[in-house]
Amino acid sequence: MDTLIWIGSFVVIVNLLGFIIMGIDKARAKKHSWRISEFTLFFIALIGGSLGSIIGMYTFRHKTKHKYFTWGMPAILIIQIALILFLVYSPKFNISVM
Repeated sequence: MDTLIWIGSFVVIVNLLGFIIMGIDKARAKKHSWRISEFTLFFIALIGGSLGSIIGMYTFRHKTKHKYFTWGMPAILIIQIALILFLVYSPKFNISVM
């Protein structure tokens, strides 16, 4: 059970980070200041922060005109959900969430 708490905590933190960095990058874009790289934005999504990044993207109206963000971020989320479902329901891995 401790492992699930650690994984859950990581997912919450990385999603908050994804949301926050979308807001920070949008604020910096308005000020024509130093920006957070697109690599970093996608990296945060890839390590588990895709939902927070998507919510931040639409909350702050940031990167919504870029097809690779409007299609890429949801694609990452779908792949992550599919991977989780595979791991949970695959008898080969026998992972229990309860």
